[in-house]
Amino acid sequence: MAGSFTVEPQSIRPGVPRAGRTRRVLAVTSGWSALAAMVAATPASLYAQSFYQQPDRSTPAGSPLDPYSSQAQAQAQAAVAAQAANASAQQAATRLEPVEITDRESLISQDGDERTSRGSLLRDRRSGEQTATETQTRRPAPPSEFETYVERAIGRALPRFGADLLVPGSRDFATAATATVPPGYILQPGDRIFVGLTGSIEGRIDAEIDTNGRIFIPRVGAIRVAGLPYSGLRDAISAAVGRQYVDFRVVATVTRLRGVRVYVTGFANNPGAYTVSSLSTMVNAVLAAGGPSAGGSFRSVMLYRDGQLVSSFDLYDFIRGGDKSKDVTLQNEDVLFIPAVGPQVAISGSVNSEAIYEAKPGESLDALLRYAGNPGVLADQSRVILNRLSNKDTIGASEVSRQQLASTPVEGGDIVQVLSSGTLTRPLERQSVVVRIEGEVNKPGNYYVPANTRLEQVLAVAGGTTSRAFIYGTKLERQSVQQQQRQSYREALEQFELTLTSAPLTSDTTTDAGVRAQQLAAAQAVLERLRRVEPDGRVVMNVGIADTRLPGELLLENSDRIFIPARPTTVGVFGAVQRPASFLIEGTQPVRVRDYIDRAGGALRAADRGQIFVVRASGDVISAKRGALRSYVYPGDVIFVPVRSQSSSLLSRILQFSSLVFQMGLTAATVVAVSQ
Repeated sequence: MAGSFTVEPQSIRPGVPRAGRTRRVLAVTSGWSALAAMVAATPASLYAQSFYQQPDRSTPAGSPLDPYSSQAQAQAQAAVAAQAANASAQQAATRLEPVEITDRESLISQDGDERTSRGSLLRDRRSGEQTATETQTRRPAPPSEFETYVERAIGRALPRFGADLLVPGSRDFATAATATVPPGYILQPGDRIFVGLTGSIEGRIDAEIDTNGRIFIPRVGAIRVAGLPYSGLRDAISAAVGRQYVDFRVVATVTRLRGVRVYVTGFANNPGAYTVSSLSTMVNAVLAAGGPSAGGSFRSVMLYRDGQLVSSFDLYDFIRGGDKSKDVTLQNEDVLFIPAVGPQVAISGSVNSEAIYEAKPGESLDALLRYAGNPGVLADQSRVILNRLSNKDTIGASEVSRQQLASTPVEGGDIVQVLSSGTLTRPLERQSVVVRIEGEVNKPGNYYVPANTRLEQVLAVAGGTTSRAFIYGTKLERQSVQQQQRQSYREALEQFELTLTSAPLTSDTTTDAGVRAQQLAAAQAVLERLRRVEPDGRVVMNVGIADTRLPGELLLENSDRIFIPARPTTVGVFGAVQRPASFLIEGTQPVRVRDYIDRAGGALRAADRGQIFVVRASGDVISAKRGALRSYVYPGDVIFVPVRSQSSSLLSRILQFSSLVFQMGLTAATVVAVSQ
């Protein structure tokens, strides 16, 4: 007569569904007589043991949930009868199948505690945490202001370097929960373990390490494995089983990694709390959060643990060089902070990777070009074109030789163009020009425009002028004019310096030689200060006081700077007057120059009325010969009353020349024009 056995079911606490439990049957396919003969011939100490769960009487007897009630036993007997009927047709040799206890939905500890991993995941999601795969459908970071500026400047959009790794939905950046586990991996609660035993004790179990750091094996008991390296898991289980059994073999593996909760803060595209696998590193968490936002840094991602800085990771080293030496493995409750983006530089042209790059403080142009893959095969290997914001907030294009790249630090806002063979002989002035518009316009900023663009076209792109714009006072600064003014100013200083050695400083021929030496030293000191004065390159435009539009036919040059001020409310009076100051404009009636000199208390006795001049807000100069005293004053004008001096006194001329520069703040070009 054939028959079969079943393993007693594990105890089930109230509220835990049975449907999720999988149990396999210990089947004996031989007859009862053959089984009895086998048992009689086998020493008791060598019985092959199978995992067996003793009855748990924590559930009241007779309860519908009691697996040992009469009702449950009747159901078990019916199952046995069905198994026997199916096995009666098989008369094979006696064979004992190993027991497999598979419980993928919960872990039952020695104390009977249960923990549902799926339920914990649902709780995590309800609490607002995110998994790495959940973020892949989110939108990418919008373009930054600098990206928009570069697109307008060069005529096409450039991506941020590294942002192409963050395309939503293109890949799952989370470390797989079933990834290969390294030997040094430290086991912790939440890791899922598979244990297989053969020999004197047979069976297998798939269990999750509980909150006490243990797994439970029937007939063996609870085994503490948390805190052990993965390489020591098999030995720990073997030691626990070996206290009760001999002649067995153990297989132990990690089937699923635990999740750890980390926080991605700062300028991340999708900041928040994330659940990632315990093998995840800083890169996994940053990319799971969508990477740095348009305002976030790729160069210094910081990891904090228990309030202490653990690592600062440069993503450029990983992306371009494959260096993960600072890519630390994450632990529960770690915090990653993405700081604000540093100086940004655009590199375009004949390079292997056109993009917008973030620079570290003091980083050279040569270093960023290496991130761009260096110039291409067809590139001009001798130079690059650098468009940079100068100290005066104007843009200028310059050539940088290959020898200067390593010693040229980059600055925020730089646009670097690597010329290809097709542009090697193209004159720089025929390429795109950049101008800066400031002041009373609706959209001030830098504008890249084609060569020979007219002023009215750029003003239209800038949204036109505001209602407060004072067109008469518009200031146009141009580099080519600045160079001309610098040359004229230098020549004027050289003439003064040459005269010092050939002409007396005063008209008094009886002046002591020691006094003249002191005067000469003072004059040379003043000239040294004047050498440090820099012309501004202002272009005086033909604009009337009542005009509301600038001359639109004016062609712009590279690096032009246009400043349109608001309407001034003062007029300045300086020089040999009683009270030099700026005076408010009162009334609407026109006022002459002499009237403002009177408001300043009148001219001093030493004043030279024949040399009074006016510097208009437009940049034009009205000298006494052109009727300065009789002319009307406009808003923003500056009136200067010089001191009377004898033409033979060089010292007086030098002092007056310097006073125009240092007292009034007039441009060097204006002073040269007046002095001539």
